[in-house]
Amino acid sequence: MFELFWKGFALGFAIAAPVGPIGILCIRKTLHFGKISGLCSGLGAAAADTFYGSLAAFGLTFLSAQLLAWGPWLKFIGSFFLLYLSYRSFRTKPHEHDQRLPRMSLLKDFIGTFFLTLTNPLTFLCYLAVFAAMGLTEIASSSFSSILLVTGVFVGSAFWWLILSEGVGLLRHKLSKNTMIWINRTAGIIIGALAIWSLTTLLLTW
Repeated sequence: MFELFWKGFALGFAIAAPVGPIGILCIRKTLHFGKISGLCSGLGAAAADTFYGSLAAFGLTFLSAQLLAWGPWLKFIGSFFLLYLSYRSFRTKPHEHDQRLPRMSLLKDFIGTFFLTLTNPLTFLCYLAVFAAMGLTEIASSSFSSILLVTGVFVGSAFWWLILSEGVGLLRHKLSKNTMIWINRTAGIIIGALAIWSLTTLLLTW
């Protein structure tokens, strides 16, 4: 039965691994404020992944239907939030490498990425499709099996963010101030492009 945990682990890791806007934010946080800040940002995304994984595993039909119905509006809000993050990233000046964030800022890192990840309900469809393809919707018929599966999703996703923050953290002391400035600007451009692409596809759909 614990095989379900490892299947969830592999799935959570695989869905978290592609570096999108959340990955870029995690990298920036790690470069500016250290591994803990980057990891907290990643854990917010992992918690959102787990939420959507739970909907797929437990089959919460009503809430799932509501999220899909609100999908375009969530995507709309998320796109504008990405534009705001793009502007902030482009204008942000590098901080000293030894600067540390207070606990409330770490909590904000977590909450920010959690809600930003929630604005993409396609994550739920991704989990639902993969669960169905792997036969996990039938296997995880009991509450305990579903809990094992969802726990695996969270641990797998969190493990990816740990690897990313640790890896980037090894480089942060080797980067010059000018390099950090260009990293900020490049990240801002990429995030802005993703936001514009998201808004464009949404408007074309409407």
